[in-house]
Amino acid sequence: MRTFRHTLKEQTILYVFVAVLFLVGVIFGALMVNALSLEQQQDLGRYLQNFFMTVDQSGDAAGAQSFWSIAGLHLKWVGLIWFLGLSVIGLPGILILDFLKGVLIGFSVGYLVGEFSWKGLLFSLVSVAPSNLLIIPVIIVTSVSAIAFSLHVIKNRVMLHNRVNVTGPFARYVGLTLVMCLLMLGVSSFETWVTPTMMKWVTPVLVETAAVPGT
Repeated sequence: MRTFRHTLKEQTILYVFVAVLFLVGVIFGALMVNALSLEQQQDLGRYLQNFFMTVDQSGDAAGAQSFWSIAGLHLKWVGLIWFLGLSVIGLPGILILDFLKGVLIGFSVGYLVGEFSWKGLLFSLVSVAPSNLLIIPVIIVTSVSAIAFSLHVIKNRVMLHNRVNVTGPFARYVGLTLVMCLLMLGVSSFETWVTPTMMKWVTPVLVETAAVPGT
C-alpha cells in the first residue's frame, strides 16, 4: 500500500498533464465541428440518419462477433500505448494518442449537440458518456504508466548509462496493462449488450428530426 501511494504521488504531475492534454483534445474536437463544410455536414447528417434508423429498427440481441469487434478496438488502443511505452521514441506517440482520443470524443458530442440540440445531448448521455466514464480513466492510467516506464528507461539507460535491472518496473507495467485490458473487456460487454438498448430509448425522437443539414 505504501509503495502504491508513493508511486501515485510521484506520478501526480503526469496524471494532471495527461488529463489536461486529453481535455484540450476534447475542446479542440468540439471546435472542429464549426469548421465542417456544408458538404461534410450533409454527409454526416445522412450517415447519422441511417444510423438512427438502423438502431431503432434493430433487434435487442447482440452477438459475440459484435463484442469482439468492439473489444478489439479498445484493446488495440491500450496495446498501442503499451507498445509505445517500451521505446524512447514512442513517448510523443502516447501523447498524440491521448490528444486524438479527446478529439474524437469532443467532436462526437459537439456535433450531436450542435445538430440535434437537447436530443443530441440526450443521445450522447446514453451512447457516449456511460462507457467513456471508464474508458477515459483506463486510457489515462495506461498512458501515465507507459510514460513513467519510458521515462525510467530514458533516465537510467540513456542519460545516466546505468545498467539498472528493469525487470521489476517492466513486470508492474505489464501487470497494470493487463488489468486495464480486463477493464476494457468489461466496457466492451457494456457497449455490446447494454448501450444499444439505451440508444433505442432515444432514437425514435431523433429519427423524426434527423434531417440532413442544408436540405
